[in-house]
Amino acid sequence: ALMRQGGEYDLVSASGDASLRLIRGGSVQPVNTALIPDFANFIPELQSPGHNTIDGKHYGVSYMWGPNVLMWDTRAIKTAPTSWAAIYDPKYKGKVTVPDNPIQIADAALYLSKAKPELGITDPYELTQAQMDAVVALLKSQRPLIKKYWALASDEISLFSSRDASIGAAWPYQVNALQDAKVPVDSNIPSEGATGWADTWMLSTTTKHPNCAYKFMAWVSTPVVQAQQAAFFGATPVNKGACAEMDKTAKGSCAKYHADATSDYFSKIHFWKTPEATCGSGTCLDYSAWQTAWQSVKQ
Repeated sequence: ALMRQGGEYDLVSASGDASLRLIRGGSVQPVNTALIPDFANFIPELQSPGHNTIDGKHYGVSYMWGPNVLMWDTRAIKTAPTSWAAIYDPKYKGKVTVPDNPIQIADAALYLSKAKPELGITDPYELTQAQMDAVVALLKSQRPLIKKYWALASDEISLFSSRDASIGAAWPYQVNALQDAKVPVDSNIPSEGATGWADTWMLSTTTKHPNCAYKFMAWVSTPVVQAQQAAFFGATPVNKGACAEMDKTAKGSCAKYHADATSDYFSKIHFWKTPEATCGSGTCLDYSAWQTAWQSVKQ
């Protein structure tokens, strides 16, 4: 909303659930990646991802990313779950927590794409009405199992610290924070794969300081700054050179945050992208429909 008002901000760091909305709404402009020296050192999968690059035209530069993992309390759950089916299992009633975000619908859609292939879900962000109906039905069946829908990472950390939750969807940040606090949790990417988020620096169409904006994007893309943001935010950098810098500060942190992830690891992650009415399979539900569906789930 602030970017649409124009004039006040030159840049915004947007996740994939918002980036296409900013592009389609004309709030951000294409960027010249040649002005970002470290762009060539970005992880290939995040140089031109679908959530910020359209027809080969870049509308921003990737910044940091992370997968949405399955996390559980190893005191309550002795055998590591291998499927997202666990967060829909009635045996964990009152002990499940998931994000309070319409994009969470994609997690359920990804699970159903494997559990019920007859639904024909090939992209968890491109859903027909029939597919959405099936996803909503699953999420409504999950509703009685939920201890709390978390809005902030600190909410989930508190739930696991107090043992009010035993299993849920998380970011690596929560996993690492809890493990650092000696709370016995573990995590993985289940057999169905996982969704993931990736932030993009995007340049306003009404920017008053484009030169400064480019200088800033170039600076935050350097290995040292990328390593610093990884340590501060608990997110993974996109610059491959940041890996060595991370280990200089905290040995093993590169691997801990998957900053050295292989293409096989990335193949398991379906990065957020804004649901649009026109999609690869024809006609799909746009993000406003996802917002309405999410509210119906929580009622």
